[in-house]
Amino acid sequence: MKTFKLIGATLMCLLMAVPGFAQETETSFLAQMQQMDSNTLLLLAIIIVVLLVIVIIIGVMVYMLSFLMTVLRKENPALAAEPSWWESFKTKYVVGKYRPIEEEKDIQLNHSYDGIVELDNFMPPWLKYVFYLTIFSAVVYFLNYSVLGIGQTQIEEYEASLEQAALEAEARGAMMLTSIDETNVEVDMSAPGLAAGKELFTGNCAACHAMDGGGGVGPNLTDEYWLHGGDIKSIFKVVKYGVIEKGMIPWQDQLGPEEMQQVSSYILSLQGTSPANPKDPQGEKFEPTIEQPVDALVEEELGVEPAE
Repeated sequence: MKTFKLIGATLMCLLMAVPGFAQETETSFLAQMQQMDSNTLLLLAIIIVVLLVIVIIIGVMVYMLSFLMTVLRKENPALAAEPSWWESFKTKYVVGKYRPIEEEKDIQLNHSYDGIVELDNFMPPWLKYVFYLTIFSAVVYFLNYSVLGIGQTQIEEYEASLEQAALEAEARGAMMLTSIDETNVEVDMSAPGLAAGKELFTGNCAACHAMDGGGGVGPNLTDEYWLHGGDIKSIFKVVKYGVIEKGMIPWQDQLGPEEMQQVSSYILSLQGTSPANPKDPQGEKFEPTIEQPVDALVEEELGVEPAE
């Protein structure tokens, strides 16, 4: 019975030690669990149940063996005088063999503390073996990281995580660029973006709109008048789908979303410039919509009733 209780306590300690794993490992495990399909989860559940059944069977077998040994000891006094295998194992590898109280005078030290005499007891075997295990682990750790170079050091893991984060950020950026359309496009007035837009405009748009945007076959792009709207979304839409009846082809098959954003932003940057031969204005004057702050709204718009 004592053996069964000890095994049960050991299993309980192991179960209580499970929450001590690192948070990152737990999060990674949960993420992997969420990505599993139903068949994989069912197989994992079956494996866990089988392992639990095996543990229970082993526990029952140990209990029955302990019970059988107790019965045999009662029937055979000679066998009862001999220590059990567990007692021998515990004495040799766990607690050690202590001297009887009558022999403690042989291991007394020559000093005492408040009348308490210190004994020169040996180190418990379990602690000695743990110490040996730490030495062995240190040797393996040193060979693995510093000699053989199999494992990654903390600095190498940090650099690898930075590289992985950079790759993921690049992938997210590429995905965002490919998802640009006329509903979510924004103005890109950065120097690299304008340079790329100017190159695209020169190679594809200057033939109809002139190098400086003053217009030719196509309308003037430097004034305030627009045929299809003068905001970034309207310009992007015209570049993407073209204006077939006016002879402008759609560029969505030749330019990517990012390139259409760049050339549209460059066209907006031409506003207010002075071309050499500007074409007469066409279309309607475009005035950008400026959203008023809440403080600028009148009481009627805010729905505030005057105080009586």
